[in-house]
Amino acid sequence: MGASGHLAEDLVPILSRLPRDIALIALIADPTGEVEVLLQDFTLLNPADHKMMPFLPSDAQNIANEELRTRFRHLDLRRQPLTNNLRRRSRVAQAMRFLEVETPVLLKSTPEGAREFLVPTRLVQQNDNGEKVPQFYSLAQSPQQPKQLLICSGAVDKYFQIARCFRDEDGRKDRQPEFTQVDMEMAFVSWGDKSVAIDAADGWRIGGQEVRRTVEVLLRRVWTTLEDESADLTLRFPVMTYAEAMDRFGSDKPDTRFGLEISNMTPLLPKDARDNVLSERDIIECIVVRGADKAFTEASKAYQAERLGAVEAIRVTEDNLTSWLHNSAILQTMPISIPESTESSFLNEKLRINSGDCVWLSRRKATAEGGATALGKVRLHIAQLAEELGTYTPPSKPHFLWVTEFPLFTRADDDKDFLAKGRWSSTHHPFTAPMWQDVEKLHNGDFASIRGQHYDLVLNGVEIGGGSVRIHDPNMQEHIFTDVLQLTETEKASFNHLLHALRCGAPPHGGIALGFDRIMAMLCGTDTIRDVIAFPKTGAGTDAFFKSPSTVNDDVLAQYGIKTI
Repeated sequence: MGASGHLAEDLVPILSRLPRDIALIALIADPTGEVEVLLQDFTLLNPADHKMMPFLPSDAQNIANEELRTRFRHLDLRRQPLTNNLRRRSRVAQAMRFLEVETPVLLKSTPEGAREFLVPTRLVQQNDNGEKVPQFYSLAQSPQQPKQLLICSGAVDKYFQIARCFRDEDGRKDRQPEFTQVDMEMAFVSWGDKSVAIDAADGWRIGGQEVRRTVEVLLRRVWTTLEDESADLTLRFPVMTYAEAMDRFGSDKPDTRFGLEISNMTPLLPKDARDNVLSERDIIECIVVRGADKAFTEASKAYQAERLGAVEAIRVTEDNLTSWLHNSAILQTMPISIPESTESSFLNEKLRINSGDCVWLSRRKATAEGGATALGKVRLHIAQLAEELGTYTPPSKPHFLWVTEFPLFTRADDDKDFLAKGRWSSTHHPFTAPMWQDVEKLHNGDFASIRGQHYDLVLNGVEIGGGSVRIHDPNMQEHIFTDVLQLTETEKASFNHLLHALRCGAPPHGGIALGFDRIMAMLCGTDTIRDVIAFPKTGAGTDAFFKSPSTVNDDVLAQYGIKTI
C-alpha cells in the first residue's frame, strides 16, 4: 500500500518528463527505459481490488507457492524475474533467425517417435466395408519430415524455424507437452566418408560439420546478444563420442564442470577375477572420491547412506589400505574368490588411492546402453549433494560439449516399446544415416554395433539439442524400414511421401533441433522451463490457469464420429 492509499497493483498512468541532463543517446543505449523521470501528474485509471488479489506480485519478500501462482498466471507474470525472462526469450529468438519457413502443425500420425496428440476432424472416409471412419490429424512432434521434404524439394538450401512441437509425454521439470525448438536443416552437408575432410583432430569423425559450425556461431551470437562477457565461449566446442562419455562420465550428456571421472579397473584386477569379468562381457569400474577433495568428501559420505543397490562404496583407511579389494562385496559375488593375501597396492598405485579416500564400485556390461550407468548416477548425486551442502559451487562459465557416434539402433525403451513391439528401434529417428564405416553392417545383421551420424549438444550436463546427417539414399532408407525396423506395409506407407522425395534426386542433408525452452531456462538461471514460458503446463501436463484439458459433451464428440464407451 502506497502513501496515497493505492496498491502497487493499481493501474496508474503517469505524466512525466525527462530531466534536461538526460541525453537521447542514453535512451537508445538503454532501451529498457530504466531512467529516472520527473513526475508531473498521475491518474488512478483502474484500481486493483485487493480483496480479489490472491497474492501481491510486487511483494518480493513473500512469494506465493507455485500452485497458487500457476492458477493466477496473469498475476505471476507481473513479477519482475518472469517479465525479464520473457524479454530475454524474445531477444534470444531474434538473434537466432535466418531464412525462416513455416511447416505444418497438423500432420499425419506416423510411428517415428514418442506418443502423439491426436486431433479429431469432421472429415470421414469410407473403409472397404463401406463404413464411415473418422479421420484424425496428429500434432507435429517436430518438423522432421516437413523440413527434410523442404530441402529435398530444392526450393531452399537451408531452413530455419522457431517451431512449436507437441508430445504426449510424462511431465518433468524439463519437459512440457507443448514446447519450442530452434529447428534447422541444410542441403549438401558432408557425409563423413573417406572423400571428405573431417574434423578428426578434435574427435568429430562424422559428417554434418556445417551444422556444427552454424550452431556454434549461433550460440556465440546469443551469448553476445545478452552481453555475457564472462561466458568467453571457445571458437569450437569440444567433442566426445557416446562410448567415451559413458566410460568416463557414465552419462550420454556429461556434466564436465567437475571431475569425479569413472575408471575401468578391470585390467588391474587379479587374473582370475579379470578373466571371470571379461568372460561375461562385463567390466568393473570405479569412482575415487579423494579424501583431500573437500568439495565432494562430505557429500560422498552422506550419499553412502542412501546409495543405489547396483553400486558399492568402500571407505579406505589405514587398516584396510592393502585389503579393501578382497573385502569388496561386488567381487565376492564371483564364482572365484579374491585371495586374502592379495594386496590392493597395485590398484592403489595405478588409481592413486590413499587412506581417507572413498572408492565407489560397480559392475556393468562392457558395452554401455541407455543414457546413464549406475556410477554415472552416483557421480551426479554426489555433485548435487555437495552443492546443497555448500561445499561445491558450479563454475559460471558454460561448458558446451558435442556427443557423437551414438548407437544407430537399440532395443525399444518403455517410451517406444508400444511402437516397436520388441523390434529394433531407432535411437534417434529412422532417418539418421549410419557412419560410412558401418554401412556394411546394415546388410550382415550386426545392428547392435552400428554407429549413427547423430550428434547431441550438451550444456552443463543438460541436453539442449540433437540432430543428425540424414539418409538421402532411398534404397538404404527402405532397407532400414523393412529389414531392420521391420515395419509393416501399413507402417511403411506413412513414409511413402519421403521415399518418393528421396527417389527424385534429393541432396545430402542434415540438421538439428535446439531445445529453446531449455536454453532459456539455463540463460535465466532457473531449474524449470516453466519459468521461461508465458503459460506453461504443470508437471502432470495440465493447465491450472485455463483449466485444460477438459471434457467435451457427447453432442460435440458426435460431430467427429467419436463416442465415449
